Amino acid sequence: MQIMKTIEEYFPNTYIESRETFRANLEQIKQYWPDAELTTREIGKEEDNTIDMISSGGTETNERVLFMTAGEHGIEGYAGAAMLDVFVQEMANQIDPKRTGICLIHAVNPWGMRNFRRVTENNIDLNRNYLVDPEDVPVDVNEHYENVMKVFLPNGVIDNYHLARIDLQTKLAKGLVSEGYSGLTKAKGMGQYEFPTGVYYGGKEKEENAQFLQAIQEKLLYEYPRVIHMDWHTALGPTNEVTMVMSEDDGRTLKELKNTYGLKNIQQFTPEKTKGDSTHHFHALKNRHYPDTYLFSALFEFGTFGTSMSASLREFMTIILENRLHHDGAIHEKDRQAILDEFKAMFYPEDQEWRLAVLTEGRKAMKSLMQSEGLFTIRG
Repeated sequence: MQIMKTIEEYFPNTYIESRETFRANLEQIKQYWPDAELTTREIGKEEDNTIDMISSGGTETNERVLFMTAGEHGIEGYAGAAMLDVFVQEMANQIDPKRTGICLIHAVNPWGMRNFRRVTENNIDLNRNYLVDPEDVPVDVNEHYENVMKVFLPNGVIDNYHLARIDLQTKLAKGLVSEGYSGLTKAKGMGQYEFPTGVYYGGKEKEENAQFLQAIQEKLLYEYPRVIHMDWHTALGPTNEVTMVMSEDDGRTLKELKNTYGLKNIQQFTPEKTKGDSTHHFHALKNRHYPDTYLFSALFEFGTFGTSMSASLREFMTIILENRLHHDGAIHEKDRQAILDEFKAMFYPEDQEWRLAVLTEGRKAMKSLMQSEGLFTIRG
């Protein structure tokens, strides 16, 4: 009988620890997919930041592929890596390897994961970097962002964390008056392509990371008639619960999705309100070149701060102050640490209750999806 890991064993303290766990899981994957391979791709300017991938075709035929990605938003990769590990330890033996291929990717954004940031070393939000038709997206696409850009851009060294928070709260309050709550949330969701040091920056060029992931999307759509994709994230949704986030490009209604997958929290988003996300790119690629391929692609978010307006404003403040700290710094170490602690509380909390919820909710989501998509097999 296999012994389950402890909570601490599933949640590493560093990117290197997480990567070592992932690489070591190749041997266990080989028990079911003997031809599985580990691919390592160095990414970025710094040494030893790698995207690692374990993949294999079906042992007899390629009817479908299970595709899992983690760490697109660097720091969020720790919970995602835990889910990859849970799959290998607890569920891989329930999948039919004869008909099912596998593709697991650890740390799409390794620099961000190593440095506990969401963005790449170029300050780019990867999930706003996968533009299908870049020429069709005007630089000033985000009207709400421009209207309140003083809120979203760094504005000098932080000499007093408490006063910086008060100043930001005042600016956010003014933003609420001028743009409304929905305007601020739209500014966040849309992304922006004009201010390189600002938050939610999608970049002017495609990052190496995005190019790598796009090539994998293309490969899987070409090789398999059915592609099942789970992308792991943190922060969005009810605290200590999982939320499945789907593009409207999927074509099914919210009611149909809830009936099919049986999950409590499911959200949909439209490509018109979110630019450059990888899910929309995946569907666009499929629709243009592989119209007969079945694609399921969704983000699975583990909520932290919650869904209230005050929680959303706390999220804004956390992301904005961390970005300011990165670019302009802080005079006092205690202020720097306070900002980083709050950022970690949003994306990778140390709270044991949250981490247990991630494991519990993540298992539930995986089982529900794999059951609904017919990936499980009964072994004799």
